[in-house]
Amino acid sequence: MAVSLVIPSDPEPSVSCSEGVFKCPEDQLPLDYAKIYPDPELEAQVLSLAIRCIHSEEGCRWSGLIKHLQAHLGTCGFNVIPCPNRCSAKLSRRDLPEHVQHGCPKRRVKCEFCASDFTGEAFEGHQGTCPQESVYCENKCGARMMRRLLSQHALAECPKRTQPCTYCSKEFVFDTIQNHQYQCPRYPVPCPNQCGTPSIAREDVPTHLKESCNTAMLLCPFKEAGCKHRCPKLAMGRHLEESTKTHLGMVCALVSRQRQEILELRRDVEELSVSSDGTLIWKIADYARKLQEAKARSNYEFFSPPFYTHKYGYKLQVSAFLNGNGSGESSHLSVYIRVLPGEYDNLLEWPFSYRVTFSLLDQSDPSLSKPQHITETFHPDPNWKNFQKPGASRSSLDESTLGFGYPKFISHEDIRKRNYVRDNAIFIKASVEIPQKILA
Repeated sequence: MAVSLVIPSDPEPSVSCSEGVFKCPEDQLPLDYAKIYPDPELEAQVLSLAIRCIHSEEGCRWSGLIKHLQAHLGTCGFNVIPCPNRCSAKLSRRDLPEHVQHGCPKRRVKCEFCASDFTGEAFEGHQGTCPQESVYCENKCGARMMRRLLSQHALAECPKRTQPCTYCSKEFVFDTIQNHQYQCPRYPVPCPNQCGTPSIAREDVPTHLKESCNTAMLLCPFKEAGCKHRCPKLAMGRHLEESTKTHLGMVCALVSRQRQEILELRRDVEELSVSSDGTLIWKIADYARKLQEAKARSNYEFFSPPFYTHKYGYKLQVSAFLNGNGSGESSHLSVYIRVLPGEYDNLLEWPFSYRVTFSLLDQSDPSLSKPQHITETFHPDPNWKNFQKPGASRSSLDESTLGFGYPKFISHEDIRKRNYVRDNAIFIKASVEIPQKILA
């Protein structure tokens, strides 16, 4: 005889059936259905046994007879039951109120603003979009209104809305656009001369006054030459026609002044480029052509750039006769030095009396042979007029003022013996020995 006991707390039968074969729930052995029958006496004994709730490990403290378990589970807060709204959720009875009220997507919710009824799931999409909800303006102007009125407010009423300027199309906050129009470059304004032009963009007014306005007062185009006439644009043509002779005289005077300024600037530039360390190294390039030129023209003299003996010192210049001068004419290179009017002559002692050394530099490679420069030194004769304080009118090209030097500095024959001429150029060096006390 086989006995099957059904525990009331389990909604499923204790005896399992698989393909028409009943099995014992304990050992899974097959049972003969014909031998299964109820035993009321044994069942009564079992149902009278004392047990704890099946959810005791989860925290339920109920205990009682087995026959009372089913009734307890109907109220047990830990028993898992389906949501009454049929939302597919299963949860403990004690969590059900919170779920039904706030979490269930099938719950019914009424919007507090528009009073419309929604399921919980639909209400989530409705929140933040309800047209009747009271909200603040997104532009932070401080206004509060129903959401359905917000777009109209932002478009036409909000003082913080952005709006393009009618004239220049730039975007501005509405409550500042009025101030912008006082400065807007495209804002239409009347001609300040009241010439009748209806409206001109503010930024175009200067061009209008200069090119288009017939009543604009203009300065004469010859103002740089000195004409101070000023008249309306319409009258300017007549002024130019009547003052042609006057304007021509003004332009000639201006050209004369500018020519003088250019000469002064050129002198200033020359002064800035002058060496001031007492040494000149003068390169005479294109030597062969210049020698032939000197042979063709008697006593043809070449002049070096000027140089100073020291800062705030004497201004000197070297000259050379490539085909010789005086006793060296046609056979030697002649070199001379002269004193030029300088910027600091009134601060210096006169006559000029410091030792001068001339050198024709040997351009041979020092690594192959020792250079053999041609050198001559002299002390100036204080009685010679060229070493006295020069007059302001003496220039570097003043042929009446002779230099002092050597008519037979080096012969044409000797100048070809070494590399005194190299790459069709020669270098003449002139140096002046200035005492250290003067330099200090």
